[in-house]
Amino acid sequence: MLERMMADNGYPVPVVENDGCRVFQIHDETGEGTMTQYDLFPGVSLMYNDFHMESCESEFYTTEDLLCIDYCRQGRMEYPAGPDAYSYVEAGDLKLDRRLEHRGHFTFPLSHYHGITIGLILPQAAESLTEWVREFPVNLGRLQEKFCSGCHPKVIHRAPSVDHIFQELYAVPEQIKLPYFRIKVLELLLYLDALELDGKTEKPYFYKSQVEKVKAAHRLLTEDLERHYTIAELSERFSIPATALKECFKSVYGQPVNTYMRSLRMDRAALLLRQEPQASVTEIAGRVGYDSASKFAAAFKDTKGKTPLEYRREGR
Repeated sequence: MLERMMADNGYPVPVVENDGCRVFQIHDETGEGTMTQYDLFPGVSLMYNDFHMESCESEFYTTEDLLCIDYCRQGRMEYPAGPDAYSYVEAGDLKLDRRLEHRGHFTFPLSHYHGITIGLILPQAAESLTEWVREFPVNLGRLQEKFCSGCHPKVIHRAPSVDHIFQELYAVPEQIKLPYFRIKVLELLLYLDALELDGKTEKPYFYKSQVEKVKAAHRLLTEDLERHYTIAELSERFSIPATALKECFKSVYGQPVNTYMRSLRMDRAALLLRQEPQASVTEIAGRVGYDSASKFAAAFKDTKGKTPLEYRREGR
């Protein structure tokens, strides 16, 4: 009802459809994704989104009057924040919009995104909610105006109690799913109606030129883990001020440059330890940029909670 992402043939591929539930799959050269949609009331749906891909194309266009609420549970999503500008949704964030700018290229900087979308078609949703809950106090038109007065999305960064509402949707017994989903949607609408907005909820945005330079720096950093680059070297190489580089990199990838690279090196080392049992710890340390096996072992234990040898033994 509310999403139309590009698959191999240009549209989602439906794989299951029964009892008000539809499952769609997306495939492209960067990975795959699954969307599981439930119809809750006339004009109201809930969708689980699970993407393991770097990006996807959206051909979505609507003439409906919509209010869509996206919750990010894990991963990150890049979205347009104006002409030639981008911002980012991260774990714990809510994004509210009318899907007026939902056509085009969407990027998942960490190559995965998991979350939930609540979609409402106004005024159909308003009518059905008042039929289900007599004197329901939330005016959906006013709620839409509160968060989506313009064409760009409104992102609420880690609003209190939001995690409580959505995390419970990931552990629902099958026999009570639909009624439970309905109750949680009503709870969410009441919460948003009462939420007082302030400037602290606003997400920073970055110009396309900055984002492109940061992504180029990311490619350089990750293509050869044996090499190390300083912020100053990256700043000079990609003609971007060091402060802007650090701020934009953290927004795109969720961590400061050095923290991100340390985590990436440890993840790659963990993979090598189990995939290549014949390789020594010293050899693997060198392949992920450490010239000291002892420093590598200390960093690995600090990150993974085990020494490299303990990690390798447990994987056998």
